[in-house]
Amino acid sequence: MSGARDRVTDALYGLGWGTVKKLPEPVATALGRTIADTVWKRRGPSVLRLEANLARVVPDAGPERLAALSKAGMRSYMRYWMESFRLPAWSTERVREGVEIKDIDLLMDGLASGRGVVLALPHMANWDLAGAWLTRGRGVPFTTVAERLKPETLYDRFVAYRESLGMEVLPHTGGSAFGRLARRLRGGGLVCLVADRDLSSSGIEVDFFGDATRMPAGPALLAQQTGALLMPAALWFDDSAVMRGRVYPAIEVPRTGTRAEKTSVMTQAMADAFADGIAEHPEDWHMLQRLWLKDLERGPE
Repeated sequence: MSGARDRVTDALYGLGWGTVKKLPEPVATALGRTIADTVWKRRGPSVLRLEANLARVVPDAGPERLAALSKAGMRSYMRYWMESFRLPAWSTERVREGVEIKDIDLLMDGLASGRGVVLALPHMANWDLAGAWLTRGRGVPFTTVAERLKPETLYDRFVAYRESLGMEVLPHTGGSAFGRLARRLRGGGLVCLVADRDLSSSGIEVDFFGDATRMPAGPALLAQQTGALLMPAALWFDDSAVMRGRVYPAIEVPRTGTRAEKTSVMTQAMADAFADGIAEHPEDWHMLQRLWLKDLERGPE
């Protein structure tokens, strides 16, 4: 059963990349919204988990407000997929015109300094589009990591897709990623990491919307070890075809303390920046999994 399910999953993603990119943009947009609304109406585990997560982000929201947020959240999430399936067919001009980032000069100045930059993002809006905008629209190459997905063929699809957009993609597991990321940063390069969910057993505990969760130590450790700048960022959609975003000022490495203490302080600062962006645009935070420690302790859904 597991093998059959994996084959179906892989085939569906393949269908998306092979078919959706050929649709006219208005048709793809309407299709994505229809799928999102259908999934939202079914109130499955992913929708309920999204709603529970949003309840922590907007604690004073009543049931109607949370329902509206989760519906908008599913539309945002499906917009991500529709755009991602179509991205390989977008022209450089379409990519360049599809993104507007506030304070992007902070990132460009950081790279110009030669120190290297770790750009850390939460799961907001369309991080793949932001990456394509950097590589194809601004001519800025970067390195990232990808979670090992099952089946392996699906993981290979994602790696090939992101490499087609100009990204260097390393596997999250295997032990060699950190060293290669460090080498890119020492060479003055850019490393982009989606960093609001810990995929290891070595995450740093942080306060996030008033409760404890863990976020990866990698961004802070890379900045300390290489001298690179650690810059959080946030992304969001509005009613236009343009995705918006913001780069936050670099997080300073504390002058005193052990490496573990410095990492904890920097990771909390990163979490605070993420919380700022998510609180302003909660419907564009695509967190459909359990995140907070209290929720994780309850076992699988």
